[in-house]
Parts: sequence; structure tokens; C-alpha cells
Amino acid sequence: MTEKTLEKLKILAAAAKYDVSCASSGVSRGGGGALGGTSGWGVCHSFADDGRCVSLLKVLLSNYCAYDCAYCLNRASNDTPRASFEVEELAALTIEFYRRNYIEGLFLSSGIIRNADYTMERIVSVLRLLRETYGFGGYIHAKCVPGTGRELIVQAGRLADRLSVNVEIPSAANLKKLAPDKDHQRIYAPMRLIKQGLEETSEDRRRLAHTPSFVPAGQSTQLIIGASDENDRDILRLSSMLYQRARLKRVYYSGFIPVNAYDRRLPALAGPPLRREHRLYQADWLLRFYHFEPQEIADDTYPHLDLNLDPKSVWALRHPEFFPLDVNRADYTALLRVPGIGVRSAQRILQARSCRRLGDEHLAKLGVVMKRARFFLARSGQSHMNINHLGPEKVRVLLMDEDCPDKTGRTERPTLFQGNFRAISK
Repeated sequence: MTEKTLEKLKILAAAAKYDVSCASSGVSRGGGGALGGTSGWGVCHSFADDGRCVSLLKVLLSNYCAYDCAYCLNRASNDTPRASFEVEELAALTIEFYRRNYIEGLFLSSGIIRNADYTMERIVSVLRLLRETYGFGGYIHAKCVPGTGRELIVQAGRLADRLSVNVEIPSAANLKKLAPDKDHQRIYAPMRLIKQGLEETSEDRRRLAHTPSFVPAGQSTQLIIGASDENDRDILRLSSMLYQRARLKRVYYSGFIPVNAYDRRLPALAGPPLRREHRLYQADWLLRFYHFEPQEIADDTYPHLDLNLDPKSVWALRHPEFFPLDVNRADYTALLRVPGIGVRSAQRILQARSCRRLGDEHLAKLGVVMKRARFFLARSGQSHMNINHLGPEKVRVLLMDEDCPDKTGRTERPTLFQGNFRAISK
């Protein structure tokens, strides 16, 4: 690697760090003599199911950009160091880092060079060179540029494991205000094309076993939180709609970082709203795995998430009539409503109770967090400890003591696939 290439890498890796939509999952590629493999798990400083930390070369093809988005470090009007990789240069760099065991895959995005189609053509060229010339079988996540034509999206989908189209600003009006070169129609159009490609591939595979794969790890998007005035209710409604209509695998939430503090269209923040970002990830988990509807988490009465308590506990405190619950009789969906009971522990409860009646000691062994769940369960001889006896306000105080041992209301920022770039030297 030359000094010139290393300097480009420093600039373009730093420019890519604000895109958090780069965790991977659910794909197996490689084998048959291919270089690298994904083995069904992901990259980009994410964690596999067995606890392994895996890494990704997260970089921009170029940070030159024709757009002037208020919240973006790489906006056209910013006086910032600029660089661009050549297609062959970036492909060779990726393979070199893989062979050095620095990385296990690639996350590739770019500023808008000339126009959307020209930028996407260069991204596709990098992917094709990696797959067809170098025989790279590792994980690739590529950004799909809004406004790109159908043919380029199809080509990218055949070469990448995951594509992402970033919505960024939740409402159309605020997007137009902060990013005048963008609009939701140009963003949602490629999402629909990717969804259509996924459905066509699934249908073709029923007839032909050797149908070429198309975005096997699905598509994702990113929402910037705090750059505009949308409330959590509107954000969760949008996320739910995207999961249902666009078949998204993930919606990533990125706390707004004020990199352009001089722009008066942006809020004056001392730092990113990390706790709000954390609560949105928890709420998103409830939408995806716990059978919650967005209006159950945030509605017109409570449009913002509680920053001091997780959204599942907040729902439970607002619905004391649902409790206490008998774990030996409740169905799976009802079990998932209990704070302290997760997806795996609920499944274990269903299996274990077919053999015997479950008590507190059994629930703890099955993974139930009894310090939280005890207030919401019907337990023999412990009726004075449930929410109906203590009252929601008292239980709230006790739950906050568990969640925040220092009693200040602070919570640590979770590890949520932020994709921080690890410095690589020669």
C-alpha cells in the first residue's frame, strides 16, 4: 500500500464513520474455491451469535459530493479534505486487508459524484471486480444511491449481500429543508425495486434451485435522530411501515452529531442524543420480535419515549390491568409483554412448563430476570409484591433503581453495531 493510498484511506474511512447501517446477518456466501466467506454471520465490528467480534473495511469510494445536506460532514460547501479511490485501487486494497486478516468484508458507500447513476456505476464496478476478478466470497454491504436506475440496482443486488438506502430525515418536509437535493420519492423508489427483486428471486427459487442470489442479507436504512423535530411516535410509525412494505431487515437509528454547527437550520446540541437513540433501538426490538404495534409504544398521548426507563417496562406500567401474569398458563405473546422475559426465555418457559409447574427458581434458571419480572408475575405467597398491590409509581421507582444503580437516571450507551473504524497501519 502506497503512502498516497494510505492517505486516501484515512480521509475516506473517517468520512464513512457517520453511517451506522452496516451490520450484517443471515447470509452464507463462499465455498467452491472462493476467497473468504461469511458463514452465516456478519461484519463491521458486529458480534456473531457465538460472541465473535467481526470486522469490516468501512469506507467511502469518494467524499466529493454534489449535494449540500445540512447535517453531512461531506456536504459540497464544506472546506474539508477530499479524496477518491480508483475502482481497481479500492478492490486491491480490500483484498490486501483481507489477506492480512484485518477485515472479513466490505461496507462501501460514496458521496454523489456527478450524479446518482455515475456514482452507482463506480460502486458496482468495485463489487464486480471483487467478485469476478478476485473471486472474493466475503460479505459485502453496499449503499444504493437514491435516484439510481433499475438496471444498476439489479447488478448491485446480484453482487452485494446487503444494500441500504438511507432515509436519513423521517419527514418529507424536514428532508427538503435540510437536504434540498433529496426527496423521499427518490429514496423509496430503489427500496421498492430491491423488495421486488427479493420477491422475484424467492419465486424463481421455487422453480429453479440454482437461481442467482439477490441481496441475500436483505436491505436496511438509517434514520438520523435529533437533526429535525419529529417525535418518537412518528419515527416508530415510519420504521414499522418500512418493515412491512419494504421488507427491511433493519432500521438503524443514528443520534445526530452536530458536525456543521454553523448551519442555523440545525438544532444546537452539545452532543448526540445517545439515550434517545438507545430507547429507539429498544422500541425497534419490540416491533420486530415482541409483537408490539408502534402505537402501543408511543402514541398521541405519549409521543416521546421515556428516557429513564425502557419502553417495555413503560408499557407494562401503563397497563397494570394486564398483570399479574401466570407463567404456567399465559400464551407466548402474553409472556413477551412481561419485563424481564425475552424471546428465548419465553420459548424455554413454554417447553419447560409442559413437564412441570414452574416456580421462581425455575424461571431464574430459564433466563428470566426476576428482579424485573417479579412485579408482573402471579407468584404464590408474593401477591404483595405485584404491580396491582404496590402501584405503578412505586414499581417505576424500583425498576429505575435496577436500571440505574447510581440513581441518576443515566444509562450506558449500548453496543449497537455503530461500525467504528479500527485504524489500520502498514
